[in-house]
Amino acid sequence: MKSVVTHEQQVKIIESEKPLMKPNHVLMKTSYSMVSPGTELSIIHRSGGTPSKLGYSAAGIAVEVAGEVTDIRVGQQVACYGAPYVNHSEYLLVPKHLIAPVPDHVSLKEASAAGLGAIAIHGLRQSGLVFGECAVVIGLGVIGQLVARIAHAAAIKVIAIDLYEERRKTLQEVAGITVCATFEEVEEAIGSVTGHIGADAVLHCASGAQKELLDRSFDWIRDRGKIVIVGDMVMEFSRGQMFKKEADVVISRAGGPGRYDPEYEREGRDYPIGFVRWTEGRNMKEYIRLLSEGRISAGSLITTQVPLSHAADIYRDYTSRPDQILGAVISY
Repeated sequence: MKSVVTHEQQVKIIESEKPLMKPNHVLMKTSYSMVSPGTELSIIHRSGGTPSKLGYSAAGIAVEVAGEVTDIRVGQQVACYGAPYVNHSEYLLVPKHLIAPVPDHVSLKEASAAGLGAIAIHGLRQSGLVFGECAVVIGLGVIGQLVARIAHAAAIKVIAIDLYEERRKTLQEVAGITVCATFEEVEEAIGSVTGHIGADAVLHCASGAQKELLDRSFDWIRDRGKIVIVGDMVMEFSRGQMFKKEADVVISRAGGPGRYDPEYEREGRDYPIGFVRWTEGRNMKEYIRLLSEGRISAGSLITTQVPLSHAADIYRDYTSRPDQILGAVISY
């Protein structure tokens, strides 16, 4: 089978062995996989002499199902999340907690963002936001777009900002979200929406070194509000800014509890629901439910689609024209 790898900072298509079935796993034939530009461009930049597979979010058809897996059948649509099990490959062998059934009426292309959806959902859970509160979302790449849409679906008041006009236009299709182009617009919107008490949380979904922006976001939250770091952001900020509001600054790690735990992921040992209500697997299923019920739509987020043989084109586009490309999928 063919897979997308990075080797010495180049993206290549290689032939690799089709995975062999294991207990507690599902073998999926991939239909679409979605690129996560922040994570994958970072891996490409760091890549050396050993090829590394790219990707962590995909959807397709189950072609073989282990007996221990009770909620998926052969021939069913499924979505999956989580490297190293999930990547840009023609076939994927995925542990049972990292794969979810997808109803027939849900687009597999939109379902291929299940990993990014789980990350967005976990970021919102880390914020502690509830019905009626106010969130500011900074950065409207795919994950920021999903954070804003899912928060809006949960009746949270959403104010969002991005420097790229095309990304702002994409989110403006969702009625009820305030989309801003400048910091001054954000500050005005926060005053109007919250009665000048401040936002309950600011979620940073952009990447890079942005100390000034991080410091400024402390001014936007209410007393004892929250700053949530979702993107790959350099964590530098002024103590005085944090002290002024006695703010919480939290990191959102991937798709939720269970990520990077081999007993949960590889061995299929679930956490008791009474102790861990929302695992990465449950968050992924929530993303699929939101699509299935029409509470969110991800179709407009996918602006680029290429066949597997042209996968390298996507990474060049994200580097050379990031303002023109939002979500990108590889088709198989």
